Amino acid sequence: MGKLKEFYNKHLNNSLTVCFIWAFLINLFIETLARHDPPVLAGLKYMVTSPLVFLDNMLIIFATLCIATLFRRRIFVLALIISVWVSMGVTNGIILLQRMTPFTMKDLSSMTDGATIVTNYLSKWQIILIAGAFAVVVIGFVILFLKGPKKPTKVNLKRNLAVVVLIICCAFGGTFGLIKANVMSTFFGNLAYAYQDYGVPYCFINTWLNTGIHKPSNYSKSAVQKIFKDSDYTGSNKTMTLKKTNEANTSDEPNILFLQLESFVDPELFTDVKYSQDPIPYYRSLMKKYSSGSLTVPACGAGTANTEFEVMTGLSVKFFGPGEYPFKSVLKDKAAESVATDLKSIGYSTHAIHNHRALFYNRNTVFKNLGYDTFTSVEYMSDVQKTPKGWAKDAILTSQITDALKSTKTKDYIYTISVQGHGKYPSEKMIANPKIKVTSAPDEETKNKYEYYVNQVYEMDKFVKKLTQTLSNYDEKVVLVMYGDHIPALDVTEDTYKAKNLYQTQYVIWSNYKMTKEDKDLYAYQLSADVLNRVGIHTGTTIKYHQDTNHSSKSYLKNLKLLGYDMLYGNDYIYGGKNPFKASKMKMGVKNIKIDKVVNVGGKYYIKGQNFTEYSKVTLDGKTLKTVYLSPNLLGLLSEADTNDASRMKVSQIDKTNDTIISTTE
Repeated sequence: MGKLKEFYNKHLNNSLTVCFIWAFLINLFIETLARHDPPVLAGLKYMVTSPLVFLDNMLIIFATLCIATLFRRRIFVLALIISVWVSMGVTNGIILLQRMTPFTMKDLSSMTDGATIVTNYLSKWQIILIAGAFAVVVIGFVILFLKGPKKPTKVNLKRNLAVVVLIICCAFGGTFGLIKANVMSTFFGNLAYAYQDYGVPYCFINTWLNTGIHKPSNYSKSAVQKIFKDSDYTGSNKTMTLKKTNEANTSDEPNILFLQLESFVDPELFTDVKYSQDPIPYYRSLMKKYSSGSLTVPACGAGTANTEFEVMTGLSVKFFGPGEYPFKSVLKDKAAESVATDLKSIGYSTHAIHNHRALFYNRNTVFKNLGYDTFTSVEYMSDVQKTPKGWAKDAILTSQITDALKSTKTKDYIYTISVQGHGKYPSEKMIANPKIKVTSAPDEETKNKYEYYVNQVYEMDKFVKKLTQTLSNYDEKVVLVMYGDHIPALDVTEDTYKAKNLYQTQYVIWSNYKMTKEDKDLYAYQLSADVLNRVGIHTGTTIKYHQDTNHSSKSYLKNLKLLGYDMLYGNDYIYGGKNPFKASKMKMGVKNIKIDKVVNVGGKYYIKGQNFTEYSKVTLDGKTLKTVYLSPNLLGLLSEADTNDASRMKVSQIDKTNDTIISTTE
């Protein structure tokens, strides 16, 4: 017993030793939660099979824990740092149960968005339990700070700081060495695989430090201008300009519609599940009759906005930092070229439609910066039906698309984002009499998840049929491009998905006039250019680049990245040195929401008007008043109001999650 105590006092009762042991335990804990097969031994298996990577990630954690030695309250500081790492590991483990993409630093910037849909993923009691646990932890830290042990003697700051710096240098040096030896990498082609291969701590930090498009080593004015032929430019300074509206002839060009279907893929590609009947008979018939193929998207199980970004801009999100959402970063503040701006330059009107919140992924701001004329979000739709999990059903989108088409006399470009197929998919049975039944699945929970999913997909297939039937009778040419934004957040692996990889969905190009069927596999960033090429439109920087460049050439992606950096972060050499784009004066909704009159009946005020929705609220001097939605033409005021206030009343569309005013009647 005495020798054991002596060993403890000599070797274990040491701050650095304690930090090292904690680093090992924390890393093992984090990696175990990040791997669910097998759930208990997964971390140990990873440690044995990838010892150098495991050790490097342990050193990263160790370097942060050692910072505690710089403080007298080192137990408190150590506990604080440990809690950060443990929280990150637990959060990553929970997120991987809900989606296929791991936890990144960029998710922290999406916390407000995540909070708005948390009830779709967690039950009320789970939310209460998490909130309670958080409160207990906070109280524990307060007590530890006030009552916890404190080093009785003064800290030797110079010595300890030198040791901490040395350990940090060793951690950085070890990481750099493994990168040079190709054991680890700074490029994450597949974020989920990178976390598995290179470790959660390293990858998570990478998503924090590695952002935006890094400046290419060959970036210069001449390098950018060499991408295109001299004949593609205008003026002596070689400026890539878009075709002017008054030069365009859109009389024979079609209306161009994109329909991005949430989590929509062919369910029969899932090999371990069988169904009572085909969930997507109509969509399958379209793929046989019209141009179609596989679409490689940048998201897997989540990340809708990144698929939007690629299709709208023609740029790849792989040029950005791992896990980054350009909608959350550069496009929040910068106006940029997109398919919308390209088509506006030749006389098109441009519309975005989404049956979910306008503020989600900053779309109400980003779509302005991408040049859209209108954006119709769920706040501008009335009588929207919901799924059992609370997502808007897609059937509402048919009328929204036709309303957008009828709202202008010009040809229209409409980008529609659906939401019905969104997870989380319940492990318990939620549909009493499903149209599509799962007849074979690995277990009951899997059966329930897939049964819920395929029945949403079945309804989405019916929506596509109704939409194409409606557009078939439209008196102008229409091209409708449909595709899934990513595979669903189910337990899908490459062994159970018959596509080439987990990043493939299926697209089809439908039209209400005869087009030649041409099947090919595409990347999401190539899709718009390919569609526009088929209808004879060749305007736009990335559009022209994709259309004129050999996709198999070694310089194809290299020059596309060069363009992307110049357009979003560089000196705008491609535009002659000045960004020609400005945020549009985007209108929310295509229909005018207006007040016709305010009436007083029995001391209660009623607002008569047009195009009200369940998200319409009466406002007075910018303050939201208690309002009840009665019909698209009538609102009731529940708040007390003075007779003199009636003339100053307005109607605003409100984000119900945080009561933000999105727009207000003039």
